[in-house]
Amino acid sequence: MSKVYDDIVQFQKKHRGGIAWRIKKHCDVIDKHLNPGEEVLYAFPAQKNIDFYDIFTTCVVVLTSKRLLIAQKRVLWGYTLSSITPDLYNDLLVNQGLLFGRITIDTVKEEVFLSNLPKSALDEIETNITEFMMKEKKKYKIREEIK
Repeated sequence: MSKVYDDIVQFQKKHRGGIAWRIKKHCDVIDKHLNPGEEVLYAFPAQKNIDFYDIFTTCVVVLTSKRLLIAQKRVLWGYTLSSITPDLYNDLLVNQGLLFGRITIDTVKEEVFLSNLPKSALDEIETNITEFMMKEKKKYKIREEIK
């Protein structure tokens, strides 16, 4: 098994209550696109949409040592992979509802909505993503100042 899949399974054991399908296929997409030297730091499943009742857009979100990856393997053919680098990251919004939570990642170009997350995982997800992105953004600012 891949490290991404193992991390997802651990996440699901720790935080019950989310909705996720075809995790192994989504993890295969991530494994295909990891760059040499890129480490997986954190991974979790979600629905890539804004609506809690739309349960058919499962994805895998992986925080690596260089970027944030969001992968979806389509049912019949093909896949979708989104990559958010720290220089494009703006903000993160957490919403907790009655049954599930939602996270909105605001980037320079778009907003990414991740829904149907277990409420118990919201703090952990927010901390991991925010801490990594803020640490990496400082590196980009230092590079810009040197130029």
